[in-house]
Amino acid sequence: MRFTAAALAIVLEFAVALAAPTDLEKRHPICTVTSFSALSSAKSKCTTITIGDMAVPAGKTLDLTNLATGTQVIFTGQVTFGYKEWSGPLISVSGTQISVTGAPGNLLNGCGDMWWDGLGGNGGKTKPKFFFAHKMINSCITGLNIKNTPVQCFSINRSDTLTIDSVTIDNSDGDVTNGGHNTDAFDVGSSTNIIINKATVYNQDDCLAINSGKNISFTNGYCSGGHGVSIGSVGGRSDNVVQGVTVSGTTVVNSDNGIRIKTVYGATGSVSDINYTNITMNNIRNYGVVIEQDYQNGSPTGTPTSGVPISDVNLCNVNGTVASSGTNTYILCASCSNFTWSGVSVTGGKKSTKCTGVPYGASC
Repeated sequence: MRFTAAALAIVLEFAVALAAPTDLEKRHPICTVTSFSALSSAKSKCTTITIGDMAVPAGKTLDLTNLATGTQVIFTGQVTFGYKEWSGPLISVSGTQISVTGAPGNLLNGCGDMWWDGLGGNGGKTKPKFFFAHKMINSCITGLNIKNTPVQCFSINRSDTLTIDSVTIDNSDGDVTNGGHNTDAFDVGSSTNIIINKATVYNQDDCLAINSGKNISFTNGYCSGGHGVSIGSVGGRSDNVVQGVTVSGTTVVNSDNGIRIKTVYGATGSVSDINYTNITMNNIRNYGVVIEQDYQNGSPTGTPTSGVPISDVNLCNVNGTVASSGTNTYILCASCSNFTWSGVSVTGGKKSTKCTGVPYGASC
C-alpha cells in the first residue's frame, strides 16, 4: 500500500500523538515518596502523592500546604517524627479539592511518648501540635490511623466544606502518670460545613472541641478516656460564634464528661442551634451533661456571665450512666434560652444542688 504525502503526514502526526504524554498525564503525574527530602519536589510536580514509610526529621513539618487543586495524597506506610521541643505542626495540609487517604496498614505515629510529661500545653516540654487542616476547601480526609500525638491532634481552621471520615486516633498509651494531656482529637475554629464521621478516639482531652464555626456535624463517633464532646470554650478569640452543630449517633465512655457546652467568663459571642441526638454515655467521671457560662481554663468561677448567650439547644435520646462520685447534669447559666429535651436519661451520679439559670425545657 502506498501513501500520498498528505496521508503519510496524517499517519505520522497520529503516531506522534500516541507516543507523547497527554495533557491529562502532564497535569496528573503520580509520585511515590519515601524520603522527606523528596517531598518538596513531589508537591511541585505531582497531583497524586503516595507517601510510604518515612521518618520526618526533628523540628520539621511534613508540609503538604498549597497543593495544586485536585491533589490526592495517599499514606501507605508508617510515618514517624523526630524529637524536638517546638510548637509544630508535625503535618500540615491546605488546598482546594484535596483528598487525603490512608491505605490499609497506614500509621501516622506522632511518637508522643517522647514529649509527654502530664502537663500538655500548660508547661513542661514544648510540644508540637500534630495535624493542621487549615484552609482546606471542598476536601476530604479519610481512613487515617493516628497514634500518640504529643498534644492536640487535628486543628481545623479557616476550612470550608471539609469531610473527615473513618479516622482513628489512639493515644491510649498516654493513660499513665505524667502521660498525655491536652490531646484533643478535633479542635474546630472559624470553619464552615465541617463533617466528622466515624471517628474513633482514645485520648486525654476533648474528643471534639468547637471554638467557633457554622454548620458542623460529628456523627457516629466513639470517644473514650477524654473530656467528652464539647462546644467551646467559646469566647476570648477573634471569632466567638458557634452556630449549627449536630452531634449524633455517638458513644462516650470512660470520660470526664459526656456532652458539654462551655463559654468563657466575662467574654462575648454566641452559641446557637445545637443538636445532640442519639448519644450514649457510660462511666462518666464528672458530668454527664454540663452547660456552663463561667469557664476559665482549669478553674471555673462558679458565677455565670451572659456575654456569650446559649440558645436553641436540643437534646434527644441522650442516655447513659455517670460514676457514683460524679454529677448527672449540671447547668450554670446567665443567658440560656429555648432548650428542648426529650428522651434524656442520665443516671448513676449525684443530682446537682448548684444549678443556676436552668432554661425552660431543660432539667437539672
